[in-house]
Amino acid sequence: MGKPTRQHGMSSCAMLGLMAMAAAGISLAADAPKNNTVRDRLWIFTVFAGGDNNSLESGGFRGGSRMTPSEGAFWLGVPNLLLIRSNEIPPLPGGEQWRAKTSFEQYAISFQPLERVVWSVVGSGGKGGMAELSPVIDLAKRFPNMRGVYLDDFIVDVKKQANGRMIRRPALQPQDLKEAREQLKAVGRPMEIWVTLYTHEINRSRKTKSPGFRDCDPPLASFLDQFDVLTLWTWNSDELRELEENLIALEKVAPKNARIALGLYLWDFSNHKPVSLGLMEHQCELGLKWLRERRISDMIFLSNNVLDVGLPSAEFTRQWIKKVGGEKLSR
Repeated sequence: MGKPTRQHGMSSCAMLGLMAMAAAGISLAADAPKNNTVRDRLWIFTVFAGGDNNSLESGGFRGGSRMTPSEGAFWLGVPNLLLIRSNEIPPLPGGEQWRAKTSFEQYAISFQPLERVVWSVVGSGGKGGMAELSPVIDLAKRFPNMRGVYLDDFIVDVKKQANGRMIRRPALQPQDLKEAREQLKAVGRPMEIWVTLYTHEINRSRKTKSPGFRDCDPPLASFLDQFDVLTLWTWNSDELRELEENLIALEKVAPKNARIALGLYLWDFSNHKPVSLGLMEHQCELGLKWLRERRISDMIFLSNNVLDVGLPSAEFTRQWIKKVGGEKLSR
């Protein structure tokens, strides 16, 4: 979702911080009680450190971010993490024979104190695909807190048809998803498939008999049952006031076997500015309400690269998580 520029490793400070979270009673270990508090349902969406610096600079936040994915989880106080490959970072294993550990392994090692990790197969910009599945499966076999794969920016490649209609395609075809699910069985434990869906992709027209997704061939709504978690994101913060309407539209087409997770931006990539505190509170409180009502299963905050540059929305989110994270939720 961001545009990365450089790579950083995890600092020893971050590892000590994650250990401190565990000592403080924040659920981090893979065998800790799950899905019982608000915090257990909270995630951070991450790319490599500095991955969104271009967008931040265009919005006037110069100097850039240095926060790694693990440091972002520690700073926010969340136990779950999504790692999204962007601009080929971290590099795929295979060309790093000179290293003691591949970059994939080094990232996974830094995530070991976390409760749940989901790793991208389709990364930022819809890049990647089935070719990336095998190394992720190999990694998941060795790191038991890895619980699934993520498909980011799933609807890609806008093309104009002869009749003037604009058509997009999915980054993976339905048959690819079926094959991916079969291959994931090699991990030896349940592995989920998560997908990014944007509110602007949802067709809410009253002229349409049933809501769906705009101009996707094959129609995405016809194979949503191939996903375990549908993550709903509002790219333009000006549209956050329509969040309830967009969730309803997704609920109408979501299969019974799929959970819905709410994605929350702290930085408005569409307008190159921080999400306002009013809208930040609006989406956080709606997400909490929907967690309590079990309309959504999780909340995801994006990303590590906007947490250390002085955004008011970042500190608001950290304090909000601190306030509500310990609340017990029904099973």
